[in-house]
Amino acid sequence: MSAILKSPWPAIYACSAYAAYRLVRFLARPWFTYLRYLPGPPSASLFLGNLQQLFDADFETVFEEWAEKFGNTFRFHGLFNMPQMHTMDLKAMNHILTHSMDFPKPKASRFFLSRIVGEGVLIAEGEAHRKQRRVMNPAFGPAQIRELTGIFVDKAIELRNFWDCAITETNDTARIDVFDGLTKTTLNVIGSAGFNYEFDALNPSKNSELFNAFETVFSTTKQRFSILPVLQAAIPILRKLPGTRLRKVEEARDLMRRIGMKMVQEKKAAVLQSLAAEKSGGGIGKKDVHGRDLLTLLIKANMATELPDHLKLSDEDVLWQVPTFLVAGHETTSSGVTWCLYALTQAPEVQKKLREELFTLDTETPTMDELNSLQYLDAVVRETLRVHAPVSTTARESTKDTVLPLGTPYTDTRGQAHHSIPLEKGTAVLIPILAINRAKSLWGEDSFDFKPERWESPPEAISEIPGVWSNMLTFIGGSRACIGYRFTLAEMKALIFTLVRAFEFELAVPADDITKIAEIAQRPIVKSEIEKGNQMPLFVKRHVRV
Repeated sequence: MSAILKSPWPAIYACSAYAAYRLVRFLARPWFTYLRYLPGPPSASLFLGNLQQLFDADFETVFEEWAEKFGNTFRFHGLFNMPQMHTMDLKAMNHILTHSMDFPKPKASRFFLSRIVGEGVLIAEGEAHRKQRRVMNPAFGPAQIRELTGIFVDKAIELRNFWDCAITETNDTARIDVFDGLTKTTLNVIGSAGFNYEFDALNPSKNSELFNAFETVFSTTKQRFSILPVLQAAIPILRKLPGTRLRKVEEARDLMRRIGMKMVQEKKAAVLQSLAAEKSGGGIGKKDVHGRDLLTLLIKANMATELPDHLKLSDEDVLWQVPTFLVAGHETTSSGVTWCLYALTQAPEVQKKLREELFTLDTETPTMDELNSLQYLDAVVRETLRVHAPVSTTARESTKDTVLPLGTPYTDTRGQAHHSIPLEKGTAVLIPILAINRAKSLWGEDSFDFKPERWESPPEAISEIPGVWSNMLTFIGGSRACIGYRFTLAEMKALIFTLVRAFEFELAVPADDITKIAEIAQRPIVKSEIEKGNQMPLFVKRHVRV
C-alpha cells in the first residue's frame, strides 16, 4: 500500500490528462467560439492563420481592405488559427476603453513590452496601474510641461545647428536622414527633461552604452516573417535561446535598468538631503512637489507625507518608470516629427503656409503659450498625428465571458443581424488606431489626405471617437490613455517651429519608395535601401527669408 502511495505515476497520469485536456480545448476553440460566425477573411494557414498575409503587406492597409469588404466588425485568424476580432465600431471601442479591468493588454503584448520597458505604467494593470498613474500624474500636468518647454526649444536649436553644419559642408543643399537626427534629439530631450541627464547623442564621440542600448531596442528592418517571436511569447523556455533578438533586447533593457537604479538612488538621496537642509528634517508636503525633471518630481510626489503609505510606490516601481520614460518619451515624438516633415514634402503649399505663420512670432525661443497660439502649427500637428499616428494599432483581451455592445449592427455568416457580440474569456480584440483616424465614414472622402485645413471645421461625426485628445485615437482614451501626450505635443511643436523656420525640406527618394515598419512606433524605411535600416532621407536647405 505504501509503495502505491509513493509511486509518482498517478500524479504523472493526472498531469498528463489535464495537459491533454487543455491542449484539445485550445486546438478545438476555433470551431466552437462564437467568433466563427463573424464575417471575415478565410484562414490562410492552420498554423499561422492570416499572420503571413499581414506581415507580407502594409498590415494597416490589409485591415482597411478587409473592413471595406466585411464591415466594421470582422474576425481574422492568428497563431494556431485562433480567431481574433477587429472592430471600428465606436460604441464597442468606447466600452473596451472605459472597462480597462475587463479588457487589459493581451499577455503576449505585455510580454514583449515588458522585455523593453519592464513593469512600469505601460505594462501594469488593474490596481497596480492606478497606483502608479496616481503618483505620476503631477509630472505630466500642464504646469510641468510649461516648465519643460524651454528644454524642448533648446534641444531643437541644437538639432537645427547640427543640420546647418551639414549644409555648410555641401554649400547649398544636403541629403540628411532626418529620422536619425530626430531620434537622437528626442533622446536628448527625454534625458534632460526626464532625468536631468545629458546624452549628447548628436555628438559622434559620445557613443554611450545607453545610446547603444536604444539602437538595439529600436532598430528595425524589413525581414522575412519569423514565427519565433510569437512562439517565445507563448512558450517561456524558447525565450532562453541564445543569439535571438529577444535576448539582445533584454540585455539592453537590463542596461537601462542599471543606469536607472543609479539615477533613482542619486535623486532620492538629493531630495532627502535638500529637504533636510531646508526643513530641518520635516516631511514633504504638496507645496514641495515641484521639480524640473520628471524623475525628481515623481520621487517627490511619491514621498509626500499626504500620500498614504499603501498608495506609495516601491523603489522597484519607481525604477521601472525610467525605461518607460526613455522609451515612450522619445519614440513617439521622433516618429511623429519625422512623418510631419515627410508630409510637408508632399504638400509644399502647407510647408510654405506653416513657415509664414511661424515667422509671425519674433523669437527663436517661444514659450509653450506662444507655441499654442499658432493655430496652423496646431492643425499641422493634429493632422500629422491623425494620418501618421506613431502607433497604428493596439490590442485588448477579455478577462471574462462578456457581451460587447455595438453601435452599428452586423450580419453574421448565417444571415442574422446583431446589435452586440458575445466574447469568450481570452478573446483578443484589435483596436485599429490608424484605421479609425482616417476612416472615410468619419472624416470624409479625403480622409487619407494630409489636409491641416480640415481642423478649421472638423466633421461632426468624429465627436463620437473616444480618444483623450482631439477626437482621435492616437493617444487612446479611458483610464489607459497616454499619460505623456501633453509632453509629446509640446515637444513636437518646439521641434517643428525651429526646424521649419530654418530649413526647406524635399523628399530625396520617390514617395512610393518610403514605407513603415512598426515596432514600438512606426519607423520609416526606404524600400530600395533596406540594408540601411530605418531612415527618412530628405534634401534640406536653408530658408532665406525675403
